[in-house]
Amino acid sequence: MKSLVLEEKMKLSLRDFPIEREEVLGVRDVRIKLHTVGICGSDVHYYTHGGAGIFQVKAPMILGHEASGIVVETGAEVTSLKVGDRVCMEPGIPDPNSRATRMGLYNVDPAVRFWATPPIHGVLRPTVVHPENFTFKLSDNVSFAEAAMVEPLAVGVHAATKAQVKPGDVALVMGAGPIGLVTALSALAAGCARVFVSDIDDTKLELAAKLGAITPINVARQDVAKEILAATDGWGVEIVFECSGSPRAAEGIFDPLCPAGRVVFIGVQMHDINYDVGKAMVREARVEHVFRYAHVFPRCVAMLSSGAIDVKPLITRTFEFEDSVRAFEIAASAPKGEVKMQIALPQ
Repeated sequence: MKSLVLEEKMKLSLRDFPIEREEVLGVRDVRIKLHTVGICGSDVHYYTHGGAGIFQVKAPMILGHEASGIVVETGAEVTSLKVGDRVCMEPGIPDPNSRATRMGLYNVDPAVRFWATPPIHGVLRPTVVHPENFTFKLSDNVSFAEAAMVEPLAVGVHAATKAQVKPGDVALVMGAGPIGLVTALSALAAGCARVFVSDIDDTKLELAAKLGAITPINVARQDVAKEILAATDGWGVEIVFECSGSPRAAEGIFDPLCPAGRVVFIGVQMHDINYDVGKAMVREARVEHVFRYAHVFPRCVAMLSSGAIDVKPLITRTFEFEDSVRAFEIAASAPKGEVKMQIALPQ
C-alpha cells in the first residue's frame, strides 16, 4: 500500500515510501495498522504553504497525525496492549530525559518528535511503530472515526484545564472550526453553564447550536461584545477561548471578558496581533497559551466511552484513501459547513 506524501508545496502524491521498511519494533513499542486519519489544519497549511514558522518542509514528508488503528505486533516487554486491540495514538513523543519532560511539561519539550511536523513523518500510510505508553486502547463503543478525533479533542480538554473552568462559568469560543467546537464541548463537559461560539459560517454555527448549551454569534452581522454583555447583564464571560487564529478576533479579545476573567489563546496566529494591555490590566485578566496538550489523552478516551462528549456530529466528510489528494484539495479550499474531514485507509 502507498503513503500520502507531500513532495513540496502544493504537490501531493500517493506512492511507496521506504519508511515502512525502516521502522524497527522496540521492546516497548507496538506496530499499528492505520484505520482512520483526520485532516488537520496544520496538515493543510504544510500543503498550501510548505511550512509553518520554524517548521519547514525541506524533503518529502508523509502527512497525518490524528489517527486510530489496530495493533498488529507488540514488543517483547509490552504488557498493556495485545494484537487485535483497537487504539488511538498520541502523536508526540518527547525526550524522556529532557528537563521539560521530567517536569511534566512534555508537550513543550523542544526535542519532541511529532507526527507530520518536519522532519518527522506522519501516518497516512499502512502501519506505524509507536511507544506503548503513547498508545491507548479503545472501548468497544468508540468507533475508529471517533477515536481519530481524540487528538483534536485533546487540545480542547487541555485548554479547558488551563482555563480552570468552574461549574457555572460562561465562556466564549472564537472560531467554529474543529478546534473551536471541541473546545466548546470540552468547556461544557468541564462545567460551563453556557458557551457562546462566534464565527462567520452560518452552517458551522448551526451545528454548534445543536451540540449543547451553545449560543451562536455570526460576527459578520453581530457585535460579539455587545451580544455577550447584553446576555450577561453587562458582566461578560468568565473565559474567552481564541480558536480562530484571526488577528481581528484577537484584537477585541478582552471586550467581552468579565473582571478577573481568563483568556486562552489556542488558534495559531500567523502574524503579529494588536494586544490591548490596558483592557487586560483593568480587568486583571489572566492570559494562557496552549501548545498541543499533555496528560489528557486517557481523559478524552474515557469521555468518549462514557458519552460525556460526543464528537460524531463534527465529522462531516470521509474520503477513501485513494482519494486522499482530492481530499486535501477540498480541505484547502475551506468549503463552508465542513468541520472535520477524515480519510479511511484500506483494511
